Amino acid sequence: MKRTFFALFVVIGMAVAASAQQPAGLQAEDLFNFKRVSEPQISPDGKWVAYVIQTYDKAKNSSNRQIWLVPASGGAPRQITAAGSNDRPRWSPDGRQIAFLSTREGGSQVWILDLAAGGEARKVTSISTGAGGHAWSPDGRSLVFSSDVYPECKDDACNQAKAAEVESNKVKAKVATRLLYRHWNFWKDGMRTHVFVVPASGGASLDHTPGDFDAPPFASGSQDGYAISPDGKELCYATNTDPVEATSTNSDLMIVPVGGGTAKRITGDNKGWDGNPVYSPDGKTIAFLSQDRAGFEADTFRIKLYDRTTGSIRTLTGSLDRSIDRIVWAPDGASMLVTAGVESYEQVFRVNVATGAVSNIVEKALVSDFSISRDGRTLAFASQSPAVPTEIFTASADGAGAKQITDTNRELLSKRTFVAVEDLWTTASDGTKVHSLLAKPVGFDPAKKYPLLVLIHGGPQGAWQRNFHYRWNPQIYAAAGYVVLMPNPRGSTGFGQAYTDAVTGDWGGKPYTDIMSAVDEAAKLSYVDPARIGAAGASYGGYMINWILGHTDRFKVLVSHAGVYNLTSMAGATEELWFTDWEFKGTPWTNREMYERFSPHNFVTSFKTPTLVIHGELDYRVPIGEGLQLFTALQRQNVPSKLIVFPDEGHHILKPQNAEMWHKSVLDWLGTYLKP
Repeated sequence: MKRTFFALFVVIGMAVAASAQQPAGLQAEDLFNFKRVSEPQISPDGKWVAYVIQTYDKAKNSSNRQIWLVPASGGAPRQITAAGSNDRPRWSPDGRQIAFLSTREGGSQVWILDLAAGGEARKVTSISTGAGGHAWSPDGRSLVFSSDVYPECKDDACNQAKAAEVESNKVKAKVATRLLYRHWNFWKDGMRTHVFVVPASGGASLDHTPGDFDAPPFASGSQDGYAISPDGKELCYATNTDPVEATSTNSDLMIVPVGGGTAKRITGDNKGWDGNPVYSPDGKTIAFLSQDRAGFEADTFRIKLYDRTTGSIRTLTGSLDRSIDRIVWAPDGASMLVTAGVESYEQVFRVNVATGAVSNIVEKALVSDFSISRDGRTLAFASQSPAVPTEIFTASADGAGAKQITDTNRELLSKRTFVAVEDLWTTASDGTKVHSLLAKPVGFDPAKKYPLLVLIHGGPQGAWQRNFHYRWNPQIYAAAGYVVLMPNPRGSTGFGQAYTDAVTGDWGGKPYTDIMSAVDEAAKLSYVDPARIGAAGASYGGYMINWILGHTDRFKVLVSHAGVYNLTSMAGATEELWFTDWEFKGTPWTNREMYERFSPHNFVTSFKTPTLVIHGELDYRVPIGEGLQLFTALQRQNVPSKLIVFPDEGHHILKPQNAEMWHKSVLDWLGTYLKP
């Protein structure tokens, strides 16, 4: 696209700040007052956009989601659901109905609202295990959805009986006989994700992926792991049938007749990840995302095309050194619209199906989701900036005429002052260019000296982007009087696969020196006080905080959230074993030297910096023992330290009251050591 779009969005955001005339910047308690906008779905005729607004109730420590409708040309939005919590609006192919998920009668089920006829929504599914991830078949006759079921059950009555038995049993012991028995913040408890098809008119749901495996598997990407062919006769879905799922990223695509039959594997030659299938409009091709390297979850996601007639597969985006996140066929089938990370942005591109040529559509923006009208003329997308939470935009299919059509949080934004987030490029010790984002304090005075706060992102294959972050929002720290530095060291995404690969086997090496080089440059800025520098991070960012503890006393204060501390214990207790196997080139017993070399726990005697340690007790990604070990070491070294454990949270602190306490605790800890 034309670069004018990004300029327009920034002007909108900064105009809100300028008009406010308020000295106060963003406060931690503001975050759960914002209405969070998502899931823009444009109607087939291009006239309407359905989307979701999520709101929070701090008193109840909960959230609620409702579906809204707004003219694609702009106008007054209106709420079209109310009872229960409702999300994932999906237009029927004829544009007359919207299928959505609702909890209005308890568990999540698929409902349909007939916009043309009016009246109340009708319930489509009644499966006891709940429905999720629904989508229409292109012929409009059926819906596909997923549900977690007991694989030994042949019908829903069996699932109901099994669930009742578990609920009534006073013994709550958990039993596992193989790996990947828990994930992120929940136990699998013998259940599997299966894909079902149900008539749009309602009726019995048919399980199309029976067996003791997940379909789709964990980490199935940013889109659904299944799709129905245009003629409604075939289902394509992703699954991983490797014997040890915890060490494998080998998701494959299968096809099976919707009427029932034997499933056929179509991507068996690739041992890396394959998923997110999308049928072409003419039904001749299945496009999907694929990674070539087995066991590497951060390998480049490329688009591959499966010819349904010949069974051949070709790579479409092999020359593009960026990972594709989302794919949508253009209605004419000649191209696809995709999103991909480019530095600190998430941009929309068009990919020519015949040649693989890539062109920009929405440039220099952060687009989180999009859809296109049936005539291929209108694009609806969700975008955000560091100064404005996500809103809905429309544009022509070539990106021209971008227009913001929702303004959900204008009132709250008008009461706060926001700062610009700038690019800062520095040069690492080996000459590599390293990108960072930089934010100056609210009410910035170039004659003053300010403390510097360094935020370190997780992943490690992740990146700081130009988004409105609800956990590590630089505006909160800028409002508290900090210069905020957010480096994207090696390992970060959006800068090419070689840059991303550079962290593997080198966790405490080049990424650490990249960060320190960025800190060196930021400390030279005339308005930064080099004697008052702090750092904070989570997950891999927490690992880096723990690494910093043992390798420099330059920082006055540190915050480690869900940080990896002991690489050997992490490898023994985490669930996604492919991750540690890849990152450290083996297990602790096959490559002990690397685990020992880069484990922060081996440098405890050098710990001196005051550190706040935070962890969720339900964190199975980085188990709580990592935080407990760190705090024990700090205390035994007589380092000023504090431990906060959230018993009801996982890797992320999500409940409103918990999150508010988290933010205030971090700000208090930083202020104790960085403020005059």
